[in-house]
Amino acid sequence: MTAAQLRPLLRPGRAPGSGSERDPSGGTAAQRWRALIDEHPLHPKIAISKNVRIPMSDGAVLRAYVFRPADASGRAVHAEFPTVLNITPYNKLLIKGIDSVLDTPVLGPLIRKFSASFDLRGTPFDGITEMTRVVAGGAADLMSVNRHLVRSGYVQIIVDVRGTGSSTGTWDVLGTREQLDSLEIIEWARAQRWCNGRIGMAGISYSAINALQSASKRPAGLEAVFAVEGSVDIVREIFATGGAPSLFIPLWLTAVNALKWVPSLGDLEYSRWLRDRLRSPATDLLDLARGFITGGDPRIYDVDYYDTINATIEEITAPTFLYGCWHDIFGGSAPDIYNRLSLPRGDKQLLVGDGYHGNPGIGFGEPGFPPRLDVLERAWFDKWLRDEDNGIEHYGPVTLRQQGGQWTAHGRFPAPQAQPTRLYLSAATSGTASHAVDDGSLGTSPDGTRGEFTVRPSLWSVISRDTTQVLAGIPAILGGGFTYDNRTAERGALTFTTPVAHSDTVISGPMNLHLRVVCHAPEALWAIMLCDVDPHGRSTVLTNGALLTTRRAVDDELSLYAPNGDYTRPHHPLTSATLLPVPIGRPLTLDIDLLTTEAMIAAGHRLRVDVFPTDAPRFMPILPDLLRTRGRRQDLILDPEHPSFLVVPLLGEPGW
Repeated sequence: MTAAQLRPLLRPGRAPGSGSERDPSGGTAAQRWRALIDEHPLHPKIAISKNVRIPMSDGAVLRAYVFRPADASGRAVHAEFPTVLNITPYNKLLIKGIDSVLDTPVLGPLIRKFSASFDLRGTPFDGITEMTRVVAGGAADLMSVNRHLVRSGYVQIIVDVRGTGSSTGTWDVLGTREQLDSLEIIEWARAQRWCNGRIGMAGISYSAINALQSASKRPAGLEAVFAVEGSVDIVREIFATGGAPSLFIPLWLTAVNALKWVPSLGDLEYSRWLRDRLRSPATDLLDLARGFITGGDPRIYDVDYYDTINATIEEITAPTFLYGCWHDIFGGSAPDIYNRLSLPRGDKQLLVGDGYHGNPGIGFGEPGFPPRLDVLERAWFDKWLRDEDNGIEHYGPVTLRQQGGQWTAHGRFPAPQAQPTRLYLSAATSGTASHAVDDGSLGTSPDGTRGEFTVRPSLWSVISRDTTQVLAGIPAILGGGFTYDNRTAERGALTFTTPVAHSDTVISGPMNLHLRVVCHAPEALWAIMLCDVDPHGRSTVLTNGALLTTRRAVDDELSLYAPNGDYTRPHHPLTSATLLPVPIGRPLTLDIDLLTTEAMIAAGHRLRVDVFPTDAPRFMPILPDLLRTRGRRQDLILDPEHPSFLVVPLLGEPGW
């Protein structure tokens, strides 16, 4: 089937606001991609080489698993194949363990069948299903070994990052030495007798960031990237969003540092391995603790260190497929990366689900959903590493799960027709949030009301989707307030709610909350949740943002604007040099950016802004900043001369 024949098969349905006919499921073309996975493999078995030695230019030795196509007897096929590289800090032993379980006769198929059939949606335990559907969506194959890919004629390599797993050296967390290692691994792989010189990079989270870093260096032979849940601005996305770190970073560092002490058994240089581990037994943990407790680590601010980590996305020339999700720990990173890629549509693809960091691909492969992630990965590499005319370049190129809506396929994101619109905070009672600290309104025009709303720190926000987001989705198994009902958290919030929408309305893009506030201490945290409120009063978090008041400076050159000059995404420098004093007891203005998203506010639903003074563990100021808040009250001032408003990109006429 030719590319011209595939195009109509990929576009049988019209996506709202897309301006062209596209099909999120991929149509008949995707059925063909799936059929390739299900058919009898070209190579019946896989040959596994363990603890393969990859020498680095500075003398360190990285260790890898190499998975090669094999014949029925298990002997590696002597031929050259395209090679897919995954570089991980999570210990290749653990990754191979996941693969071994899924490949175990009886148990593996049983796990896959259970994942596809187990469904508690619509019950109080619906959050459990949020996590169990990962295997059925193909993510487990991307997290471990994509055996379908290898048996179809690829080599897959899983390498322990230096200083982790069985590799020697000291862990250089996404740093310049580690990036050089990636380039040397690519060069090494291309020189092997089983590689035809064509390399793809794939992986989830850290491995995706590593792949983007490598692609931005344009090494010879790297011809395609499949990056799941990567990052482009680590300091703003997770390390110090709005100036406030999160619990995820210390938990993550602790886990990786523990895993790096578990080597593979076999032909290792144990004396050197042990010496290197003792040189850095708990990489960055002491520095992190010093930063959190004393503010002594400069990385609590946006410093040059992050410039060496964040990939220069504009330099990437390899075709790149991006997957992200609205409640990922990296938030709106995937759309940002997509828009920065200097590649034609088709050579770059964006897929965004409504999930968390720990459950990518939930529902994929079901009717109306995108193909499974392992199916998309195979199709992507078949196109760019084997030159197969399979039509994957015509999928999307922007495929999104609208929160509160369905899967849609756009030509671009944000939807170009979405209009940045002011929704003004009002002191008038909406009558929909008696459970909140105060119940205000949100409308399309200022109503002249005045008011002073006071909120005090509390722990109510712990029971929220924000907590599930920052803990990679694990609290979703608790359901309720940790997934789709924010009313418990709102007991500690000021709320501002629109009237009922009279027609379906889409939110598409970044947002900004412009607030007039008064602080009663030298520091104050303002945490925001934007929610959809259904006819039964259930409030579901769509996106969030936060800002420490001392970090309120805005870099106008790096900010995004509405046509009327309003910020749609204010860029806060987050440097120590741009800290601003907080005038205690005097009004000041804040602009708080919210993570970009796409959501459907259905007819009969409302939109709500929640304002909190605390939002742990999602946003946790370092101890010096926390002490400066003094646990004092914070005031939101409604003044017609200095209006407070949400700038939100709307597609449709809600009639508010």
